[in-house]
Amino acid sequence: MKNRRKFIQLSALFGAGAMLPLQFCSSPKSDSKEATGAMIGSAEGTLKDFGLQLYSVKENMAEDARATISTVAGFGYTQLEGFDGGKGIFWGMSNKEFKSFVDDLGVEFIASHCNTFENLESLAEEAGEIGMKYLINPYIGPQKSIDEYKRMADAFNKQGEICKQNGLRFAYHNHGYTFTELEGQIPQDVLIENTDADLVDFEMDTYWVYTAGYDPEEYIKKYPGRFTLGHVKDKSGDLPFEEANGSTIIGSGIMDFKSILRTGKDHGMDYFIVEQERFEGTNPMEAAEKNATYMKSFVF
Repeated sequence: MKNRRKFIQLSALFGAGAMLPLQFCSSPKSDSKEATGAMIGSAEGTLKDFGLQLYSVKENMAEDARATISTVAGFGYTQLEGFDGGKGIFWGMSNKEFKSFVDDLGVEFIASHCNTFENLESLAEEAGEIGMKYLINPYIGPQKSIDEYKRMADAFNKQGEICKQNGLRFAYHNHGYTFTELEGQIPQDVLIENTDADLVDFEMDTYWVYTAGYDPEEYIKKYPGRFTLGHVKDKSGDLPFEEANGSTIIGSGIMDFKSILRTGKDHGMDYFIVEQERFEGTNPMEAAEKNATYMKSFVF
């Protein structure tokens, strides 16, 4: 695993190639199986399906969830990942009403971030009833010891069992703190190695892995099949490297998603979900449209 200094040096060395327009990038042949959630177009090596984390347009969702979802569906997103914005993950609708609404738009509500420590049984039942694929814990906060992370892994196993009983999967979404060394270990490793792969998956936030000083591709390869979802979130090159809130329009930053997404696809990552949290010179809806355009034209 690269340390931060070496990784930044390598990023600078290869950054120019990573920023080449997609039309100058070749599309390597692949014999690997198509991912179930983000299938690769057989002829062109493009993404067939990709999603949006609705937190990217959270203000718009708070104002009018139906109108916001209708608009982003028109941008070309085929999948949605939700969050609990105070109105529940179904935004004031029943689970079946919400499913009917998004089905009519031609998009799939594949997953949602939620508090998996409260009312998980009932939420998992509702999610499973409408065919959702995942309930995802988005944040646990830095733990004080490795033993606390191990206890968290035990809790994830239990939550994974509840989700499995209802026909869906449990996943944990990382932030940078699980890549900060603690007691000589990397907490993210502890969580992965102490959870049952039959019960617990992981959603890699590529931005947080990258800004923590690690190579997302190396982590995907280190734990094949465990990172089944990925947040596609680019890092601005105009801000300090360790800026906590430094995301930008995908393709305008410094991360090599051509390589990252190919590696993810080849190592069990089924879902590619756009997320952006900073909007310099733009707004969330405009950014969501530009990000969809990038994903639709993406070539491996």
